[in-house]
Amino acid sequence: MKRITRLMTAAVLGALVLGGCSSNGQGGAAGGASAAPAAGAEAGGDGGTFAVITHGAPGDSFWDVVKNGAEAAGKQYGATVTYQGDGDPAKQAQLLDQAISQKVDGVVVSMANPDALRESITKAVSAGIPVVTVNSGAAESKEFGAITHVGQSEEVAGRGAGEKLKAEGVTKLLCVIHEAGNVGLDQRCNGATATLGGTVERLQVDVSNLADATSKIKAKLQADASVDGVLTLNPAVAVAARDAIADGGSKAKLATFDLSADVVDAIGADEILFAVDQQQYLQGWLPITFLELYRKNLNTVGGGLPVNTGPGFVTKENAQQVAKLAQSGTR
Repeated sequence: MKRITRLMTAAVLGALVLGGCSSNGQGGAAGGASAAPAAGAEAGGDGGTFAVITHGAPGDSFWDVVKNGAEAAGKQYGATVTYQGDGDPAKQAQLLDQAISQKVDGVVVSMANPDALRESITKAVSAGIPVVTVNSGAAESKEFGAITHVGQSEEVAGRGAGEKLKAEGVTKLLCVIHEAGNVGLDQRCNGATATLGGTVERLQVDVSNLADATSKIKAKLQADASVDGVLTLNPAVAVAARDAIADGGSKAKLATFDLSADVVDAIGADEILFAVDQQQYLQGWLPITFLELYRKNLNTVGGGLPVNTGPGFVTKENAQQVAKLAQSGTR
């Protein structure tokens, strides 16, 4: 019972953190690179075995923070946590099938392409393996049988970004999409379009080729001087856009989704207006917490609704505080 009490206390603390979200937020090895399992010596090693399978491989500045959160939770609960990721939906499904065959105690999975993962997730649920979806695919999570979803409403976050850009005087916005087929990125642009009150154009770039992304953004800004705002959906692409604006002599204002140390520094230097922060550390920590609660006590969290980790906003006012946390790998 002491064990259960500690776990339930952790979940309550997580909920309290989520309640304060509004005031504060890809390369890797091919074929599904995997981190070494994180064993929880602090808690006596009596936790479950959980597989975290995302569309972001180790080495990505965003997903490394998710991985840090999952591994920290594993250590807290004495669980074994293995992180694997691949941007190819078919390979991601293969990783999920492998985890099912290994009879893990639970799975955390992101669904940038839900249709490609439907069969594998359904297979996990049928095998009695609880699934928590994370980051993307909130609309399909319950339908596929997951016990909950942890992330943010991408369209709501996009609407917030559009409102803030409108307040900054932006009337023609370039929304830069870095992953083809990622439904969450389209939702972000849709949300910004709904609230900006101006024109929003989309530009497709490749996150794995940032030099080319810089060139494409620069060329677009030079070809259309009326573009006075750029919204990127990835921190690495944000840095590429910053360079494109500077190199092209554009006056466009820049904002982004998601954090990295470089983005936080750029906000402090007035090169980026703000970052929409979905607090991705919680997208690693909370799913492991919820799966351990389910394994120990059959608890479910959310009541059928997603558990929101954002959106929050990092601006120049709070960038210095966040910068210290980003350096430690938790923001």
